[in-house]
Amino acid sequence: MPTSPDDCSVPLHPAALRGLELFNVGEYFEAHEALEDAWRDETGPVRLLYQGILQVAVTYLHVQHDNYEGALKLSARAGAKLAAWPATCRGIDIASLRANLATVIASVEQLGPSRLHSFNPLLFKKVSYLAPQDE
Repeated sequence: MPTSPDDCSVPLHPAALRGLELFNVGEYFEAHEALEDAWRDETGPVRLLYQGILQVAVTYLHVQHDNYEGALKLSARAGAKLAAWPATCRGIDIASLRANLATVIASVEQLGPSRLHSFNPLLFKKVSYLAPQDE
């Protein structure tokens, strides 16, 4: 997805940073909203990275609400968007996010729609990223 190394070397959009903060406290709907703001503001390829992360947030929200089909559908979209990005971009550990999404979906598929309510929420991991340093 990135068209140049610069796509990953610039700082995070402020709304994306807020979205990651919300994601990491389990506020997946609010994380989606903040990341969507960043997605809308961006014009370059990184908007697809932000969209992929927000789709992971919505996937986790679907899991929390026992929406099996929704979780599978959104995880496939998120995975496709995240697959083309390097392991780290804009300070975000994309490789770990992809791995966590795969772990979550493997558990969802193992449980199936009738037992999704038994999903272990400890499988949801935080997104690792480098926050801007206070100056």
